[in-house]
Amino acid sequence: VGKDALSALHRAPSRQCRQEIADVVCQHQEGRLMPESFPQFCPQQHGKHPPGPHSSLEYLPAKADDPVRVAYMLVVHGRAIRQLKRLIKAIYHQDHFYYIHVDKRSDYLHREVFRITELYPNVRVTPWRMVTIWGGASLLKAYLRSMEDLLSMQDWHWDYFINLSATDFPTRTNEELVAFLSKHRDKNFLKSHGRENARFIKKQGLDRLFHECDSHMWRLGDRTIPEGLEVSGGSDWFSLTHRFVEYVIHSQDLLVSGLKKFYGYTLLPAESFFHTVLGNSHMCDTLVDNNLRVTNWNRKLGCKCQYKHIVDWCGCSPNDFKPTDLIRIQQLTRPTFFARKFESIVNQEAIDILDVHLYGHYPPGTPALKAYWENLFEQEDGLSTLSDVALTSYLSFFRLGVRSLEETHNGDGSCRYEPIGYPVSVHLYFYDDRFQGYLVRQEAQNARTQAREVLEVWALPQATLQLESNLREFERLKHLEVGAQWDPKERIFRNFGGILGPLDEPVAVQKWARGPNLTATIVWIDPAHVVAASYDISVDVEAEFTQYKPPLQHPLRPGTWTVRVLRLWERVAEIQFLVTPLAFKGGQALQKEEDSWLHAGPPGNLYMDQGFEQLNQVLKLSAGPQALELAQRNSQLVGRLLEDWVDRSIRAFWLTGDMCTTASSLCPSLGPCYKSTWSPLSPDPKSELGPVKSDGRIR
Repeated sequence: VGKDALSALHRAPSRQCRQEIADVVCQHQEGRLMPESFPQFCPQQHGKHPPGPHSSLEYLPAKADDPVRVAYMLVVHGRAIRQLKRLIKAIYHQDHFYYIHVDKRSDYLHREVFRITELYPNVRVTPWRMVTIWGGASLLKAYLRSMEDLLSMQDWHWDYFINLSATDFPTRTNEELVAFLSKHRDKNFLKSHGRENARFIKKQGLDRLFHECDSHMWRLGDRTIPEGLEVSGGSDWFSLTHRFVEYVIHSQDLLVSGLKKFYGYTLLPAESFFHTVLGNSHMCDTLVDNNLRVTNWNRKLGCKCQYKHIVDWCGCSPNDFKPTDLIRIQQLTRPTFFARKFESIVNQEAIDILDVHLYGHYPPGTPALKAYWENLFEQEDGLSTLSDVALTSYLSFFRLGVRSLEETHNGDGSCRYEPIGYPVSVHLYFYDDRFQGYLVRQEAQNARTQAREVLEVWALPQATLQLESNLREFERLKHLEVGAQWDPKERIFRNFGGILGPLDEPVAVQKWARGPNLTATIVWIDPAHVVAASYDISVDVEAEFTQYKPPLQHPLRPGTWTVRVLRLWERVAEIQFLVTPLAFKGGQALQKEEDSWLHAGPPGNLYMDQGFEQLNQVLKLSAGPQALELAQRNSQLVGRLLEDWVDRSIRAFWLTGDMCTTASSLCPSLGPCYKSTWSPLSPDPKSELGPVKSDGRIR
C-alpha cells in the first residue's frame, strides 16, 4: 500500500470511511475498480476532432421561431437566500424549468427554497439532498441524479440543461439566450482547458485515485489513464442538449458505464466527465468549446490552496466580481450569457449594475436598493448550530439594546423590557457594501403590561483604530484590523464585526498603499498587560496586504486586547479588539469549577514558547499585579455577574443603533420593524419574488 493511502487511512475520522478507503485501494490493486480500456465512438481519427466552432457562433436577433426551453439546475448552499432570489428573478421565464438542489447542510436555505416552489409550478426542489463538497465526486453524482429526475418528469418538456450556482448572474436577457440556443439547438457547450493534454491530466490529478467519504476527498495513490480514452476537461459549467443528457443517463454502452466508474474516483469530476463522454462519443461533432460563461479568475489571489481541509489537493477558486471587473464581460469576443462569481456580502453593487443593464432601473423611491441582509440564525436551526461566542454575543446585544431603551426613557415602565429565552433570528446588515452590524430578534416581556413582544435590536460596531500623525514612510499604512476567518482571496474577514472568543485564532491584517520598503514590528498585548506576541514584518514596494496569525497558546484571556504597529519601537498605529468572555460552554451555561480555565488565560501566562516581559519597559506597560488579580477574579465569575462582565466588555465595542417591534408596542420610540429601513422585515423589492407578468417574467 502506497504512502497516500496509508496517510488517508491514518487521517480519516470514521471507521466506515477507513473501511471504504481500504476497499477502494484493494479493488484498485486487483484491477476491479474501473475498466482498463475504453471504446472510441468518435468518427474522427483517435477522437482528435476539432473542438467545434466557438467565436464563429454569433449573437442573434432576440426572437426565435421555435424557441428552446431550458431546464436550469441550480446547485446551492449557504444562507444567501436574498441573492438566490435575485438570480431566480433575473433568469425566470414561465417557459423554462428550475430544479434546485440544496446542500444537505443548508437547512435554512432548504426551507426558504421550498417556499419559492409553492409560488411557481415550474420551480421544484430535489426530494433528495447530498453534501456537495468542493472537488468532490458527490457534485457529479448530484448532476447525474438531477438529469435522471428531469428526464423522468413527464410534464416538463425541455431542450437544454444549464447548471448554475447561487453565485452566478446573467449577463444577457432570456430572449437573447433563447434565440442563440434555438439557432444552435444541436450543439453542446463546454469549455476546454486549452492546454496540452498531458499537462492538464497532471494538473487536474486525473492520474491519481481519489475517494470521497466523511465530507473529504482522500488521495489514495496513482492510476493510469485507460487505453483508448481521449481525456478532456476544463470548466464544470455547461449547457447540454436533451439528446446528450439522455445518452449520458440511459446509455448502457461501455463508454458511458465505464466513465461513470472511472469518474467516481476522480478529483473535480464535473470539470471533465461530460467533456470526456462527449469527446469520445458518436456526438463528438456537437461540441462547442465555449461554456457561455465568463468567470472572474485572478489566480494570484484565487490559488491559495484554500481547500486543503476538504481535499488532498491544491485548488483554485474565482474571485467575486467588483464593479471594476465588469469590463471583462464587455471585452469578450465569444458569446457569453452568465458570469460568476458574485457575493452580495462582499460586493452587491456589481449585481446591481448588471441587473439595471439587463432590465432597467427600479422606479424612483424604491426602498432598500443599497441594503443587503444575510441570515445567520433562525430559531428552527436549533441553538446547537451557534458557537458559544456567537450565542453569548447575540444575547448581550439584545440585553444592551433593551437597557439603552429603558435608559432613554428614564425607567418609564412602558419602555422597560425583560429579555426572554434565546434569539429568534439573527442577521448581518450591510448598506452600500459596508458592514453595518448585527440585527438580533428576540422575545421580551413588557414590565408594565406583562405582555410578550418580539423586538429587534441593531448592534453597531465602533471603530477603535488610531493612526499617529507624522508617519513618514508609514504613511503607507491605510488600515489595521484583527479578526478570524481571513479570506485571502477576497481579502476580507468572514467573521464580520470580529466576534472572538478565548478559543479562537485571531489574525492581524495590515493594508498598505504603494511606497518604500519598510519593516514594521507588530506587538499583541492582552487585557492584563501581558505581551502575548511580538514579530517583524517586511513590507515591500508592491505589498497591499500583510497578515499573520501568531500561534498563541489558548485560552486567550478575555477582555480588551491591543495590537500595535511600531517603527523602531515608536507607535505608528494601534487597534483594540475584544476577546469576549463566554457565558456558555457547549451551549450550556458556564459552571464555576469545571469551566473557570476558559477565562484564566494561557498556562503559566505564556502565549508563546518564550515570554516578552523584557518589552514591558520599551512599550511603557504597567503590567502590575492589579491587572492580573482583576483578570483572575473575573475568571471565576458565573451567572448574573458573568453576564454583567460580558455586557460591560461588549458595550465598549458596540453601540445600539436602533430598535423596533414586530407587533405594536406601548413604548413610543419602538416603531414597527416593517417600517424600519434597517430591519430585514422591511420591504426589499429587489429580492422579492412577485407574480408572473404578461411577458412571462417576474423582473
